[in-house]
Amino acid sequence: MARFVIRRLITMVLMLIVISFVTFLLFIVALPGGNPAALIAGRLATPAEVHLISVRYGFDKPIWVQYVRTMANLFDGSAYSYQEGFNVMGAITRGAPATLSLSIGAGVFWLLSSIGLGTLAAVRSGRYTDRVLTVLSMVGVSMPPFLLGAVLIYYVSYKAGVLPINGYISFTVSPWQWFRHLIGPWITLSVLFIGFYSRVLRGSILDAQGEDYVRTARAKGLSERRVLVRHILRMSLLPIISLWGLDIAQVIGGGAILTESVWGLHGIGQLAFNAIGAFDTVTLLAIVLLTAICVVVMSALVDILYAVLDPRIRLG
Repeated sequence: MARFVIRRLITMVLMLIVISFVTFLLFIVALPGGNPAALIAGRLATPAEVHLISVRYGFDKPIWVQYVRTMANLFDGSAYSYQEGFNVMGAITRGAPATLSLSIGAGVFWLLSSIGLGTLAAVRSGRYTDRVLTVLSMVGVSMPPFLLGAVLIYYVSYKAGVLPINGYISFTVSPWQWFRHLIGPWITLSVLFIGFYSRVLRGSILDAQGEDYVRTARAKGLSERRVLVRHILRMSLLPIISLWGLDIAQVIGGGAILTESVWGLHGIGQLAFNAIGAFDTVTLLAIVLLTAICVVVMSALVDILYAVLDPRIRLG
């Protein structure tokens, strides 16, 4: 086990180094507009002003020097946006509570809902319930988050007045208002995942019905409910856990751009949206690295969950 953990840590570090360097090349060096100093200076800047900006930010240095300096500034919290002038890690830290509240809450919601609906569809396979759930899942997968968010804001928040229209309230300020302000974003972000996950789980459960270990469990006289929960569902959750780990990591890393923008949560996703519009390369680089870290860490946790769900999997 210790050997596995060491290998995973080494792999994580190497992956992050490669991802950070490739991202740096894309955002800082291989800019479509050419010299980043010229982009910062603006179209009316003189060559002397462009040169001064290049010297100030180190764009006149070799690529590896720029890379090391940029990474050091990001990780020690001293990196500033070239275009907007704010502290990048400070902006990410301020947006993290809203993004974590949205991501973790929605992640738990869509995982539990998918397990319930997918299991029900598999148990009722070929019946009316299965057909209805199939249609609803297809509608959910086809529903863009910005459209669903706009519909909820107009009819549920504006017309009915059931939910707040937008904004984020910290849990420490008011747990009830925190919950009310996040119900709409949770639903908006979860519907697509619920539709997809429930269909994947339904297929996995139906495929597991004919496995030898299921027939053996039934031959021992176990009830259908116990066979479903202890054997079929336990093994069928493996692909769901894998998908959930990667998706939740991507959402935490700013992947819920549309949901945060529609509901005005001012989290990391909305920060990424604003950075894209302003071509804020340093902020985009930091958010991409955050996403990469979340994905790598969640991948390691998924491996451990695999071993818990399936005793045949060995981590050594």
